[in-house]
Amino acid sequence: MDVTLTQPKNIVVASPNMVVGAPLSFVQRVLSLPMQRKLMLAGGVIAIVVIFAAMVGWGRDGDYRVLYSNLSDKDGGAIVAQLQQMQTPYKYSEGGGAILVPADKVHDLRLKMASAGLPKGSVVGFELMETQKFGVTQFQERLNFQRGLEGELVRSIQALASVQSARVHLALPNQNGFFREQQKASASVVLTLYAGRTLDRGQIAGIVHLVSSSVPEMSTKAVTIVDQTGTLISAQQNGSDQAGLDAQQLQYVHQIESNYTQRIRDILEPVVGKENLRAQVNADVDFSQIESTAEEYKPNQGQQASASIRSQQTTDQVGQGSATPSGVPGAASNQPPVPATAPINGASQPLQGSSGSSSNSSSRREAVTNYEVDKTVRVTRSATGTVKRLNAAVVLNHRTSTDAKGKTSTQPISQEELDKLTALVRETIGFDDKRGDSVKVINTPFHVVKEEPDSTPMWRTPETVDMIRTLAVPAGLTLAALVVVFGAIRPAIKAAQEAQAEGAQHQLNAVVDDQQELPDITEMPQLEGPTTDDRLLAARKFALENPAAMANVMRGWMNN
Repeated sequence: MDVTLTQPKNIVVASPNMVVGAPLSFVQRVLSLPMQRKLMLAGGVIAIVVIFAAMVGWGRDGDYRVLYSNLSDKDGGAIVAQLQQMQTPYKYSEGGGAILVPADKVHDLRLKMASAGLPKGSVVGFELMETQKFGVTQFQERLNFQRGLEGELVRSIQALASVQSARVHLALPNQNGFFREQQKASASVVLTLYAGRTLDRGQIAGIVHLVSSSVPEMSTKAVTIVDQTGTLISAQQNGSDQAGLDAQQLQYVHQIESNYTQRIRDILEPVVGKENLRAQVNADVDFSQIESTAEEYKPNQGQQASASIRSQQTTDQVGQGSATPSGVPGAASNQPPVPATAPINGASQPLQGSSGSSSNSSSRREAVTNYEVDKTVRVTRSATGTVKRLNAAVVLNHRTSTDAKGKTSTQPISQEELDKLTALVRETIGFDDKRGDSVKVINTPFHVVKEEPDSTPMWRTPETVDMIRTLAVPAGLTLAALVVVFGAIRPAIKAAQEAQAEGAQHQLNAVVDDQQELPDITEMPQLEGPTTDDRLLAARKFALENPAAMANVMRGWMNN
């Protein structure tokens, strides 16, 4: 039986020009691109790497921290030379007062500088005694001890908030065996204060006692303190040493003036308004200390006054006299004797007897009486910080009124109202005519300065300029990266994806009984198939009757 087999409809024979197999990888697709696309992709990748490295380097270089500040020129030059030798990048601060280094190297560099003995201007304390060399003389030991003591005092003084730097000079004389010839130690302190700060009396006294207590047998009067302007400030601890006022007295005067000024504002602001009032008070305060002692004695109180007797003494004397008559002849001798009296002041008088007596005996009586003397002792100490005089000056602005049309006008305050306001101010500050206080209240228009609006564009303001300078480098690098990505890398990747899609459209799989739909081929002409095919029917019949032979035929087709 002759059978002619035809190719089944569901078996596709791939042409030699078709791509058959697995899809290509990304590298293969990139290699299959044109040379121009390859160069664009390679250049874009290199540019991205360079931009990323630049951004990382700029971020590290921008983070600088202070290594040392407030250095002398000599120490600054030595530290810069050491940094250059170590090949470490550094910068100066805007004012030139500090040396900046990368933040991750600050602590490491400080340790290395300390091992090199920099900065040399740092304060050295008692650690100087730990590096004693062999063969040091007694003079060198005393000198090192003095340097260490001065350094420790400097460290203690610099711990104060108002002190920026300090220097201490100690004069420690050599002590000998003669006590009378020994000299006392003394000290001098030079302080550099921060701008706008001062030391009050308590702080100055604390520094004086700190220095004097650190040196044996040093008196507080032997410590001298001066500031950076050369002004002697150690005398401020004793008010009598200064002709002017010290810091506490000035503060007290300022507090008094502020209290009186605030009183005036509190009483006048509800009447004239907060912005229509200016007031100043000048207080003359007496800080003198006066102490007086007075003793007062009362006059002699006389015999009739009741006075306290302090002591009393009476003396009687009796003796034998001559028979010869004596006395004053006449009638006075025949009068009876007057009673004895004792004066207040204690003077003694002899007792009077009859001179005409014929007896041979004589008598004498003395009485002394001391009375308490009235004495008054009065000690008066005047108070310090008393107000001697007050001068108050008040300026009021003209009244502002707005009419119905919205027009604003100013008019002065009437004299009657000014008199009332003046009386209020006098009562507020406790006006005393005997002290010579004065109060002046005037009315005048205020000169108001109109604030002109800032017409500077926002992009030209200093804040915006600084922000632009700060963000210029990262913004520029980011923009360059975006240009590279969208201008070179993205088109190359897109071209590689289009090539993969085109290869997938032309790829066919040669599989028997495949359910995939074959692509439409529009170039080939459409042919109308026969309604019945006798050869196909004969092949089907042969396959049913002899399947083994049909299998051999198919095997031959597959192995061809």
